Amino acid sequence: MHSPQFTAESSSNGIVERDFTVDGVPGVLWSPAAGADRAPLVLMGHGGGAHKKHRAMVGRAQLLVAGCGFHVAVLDAPGHGDRPRTAHDERDIAALREAQATGAPEAPIVVPYNARLAELAVPEYRATLDALQELPEIGADGPVGYVGIAMGTAIGVPLVAAEPRITAAVFGMMWADALCEAARRITVPIEFSMHWDSERVPRATSLALFDAFASKEKTLHAIAGEHVDPRLEADSATRFFARHLGRSVASTA
Repeated sequence: MHSPQFTAESSSNGIVERDFTVDGVPGVLWSPAAGADRAPLVLMGHGGGAHKKHRAMVGRAQLLVAGCGFHVAVLDAPGHGDRPRTAHDERDIAALREAQATGAPEAPIVVPYNARLAELAVPEYRATLDALQELPEIGADGPVGYVGIAMGTAIGVPLVAAEPRITAAVFGMMWADALCEAARRITVPIEFSMHWDSERVPRATSLALFDAFASKEKTLHAIAGEHVDPRLEADSATRFFARHLGRSVASTA
């Protein structure tokens, strides 16, 4: 049985932050400072080029912990954050930077790169879930959610397809290539976000991925333009998890 090895702890504004590793993979767990016995757990996946404590991860965690009383955990993806890059990582990243500089399509590079990372990350997340459910404040019988946008979707779709303990998920902003087969095995409630006018991830591929989910309950958020206030989508995801994991949303104003 895996067990989390806690390496650092801090607390502020009613939220406890604990750095940990599971089998050498670094992560962070945010929890309410009080009153969180047997609370639901939400796993998160960060975006490409980011890390476990990126501001987007911290912001979502604060909403879920302070607003719902959840526990929230995220891992550094392979080759990200505190994890070393391989020579393969460096080649893929260099190719992506060149495509971005020249205006070439990113999908032929990003899709296989993310698929390779997902093959490594899915078992790491499952082992981490095993470990965190051993903690008395989480337990093995509580509901589990997952939220990941962009690369977090590339990791999260195969993870949710493989992991029956995850009962609700939020995805978005990712090409359908390599994900539709796994999406067809997902039946839990889904919230999915896309940029309606995106030139990077075309509308058709986002709609194809949304359509592939076998969930009876799934909601599409189509955002005009290329940019959106991330707080709006994070607020929506918080309400989604409150409905499906069994907690009301407290005002954080």
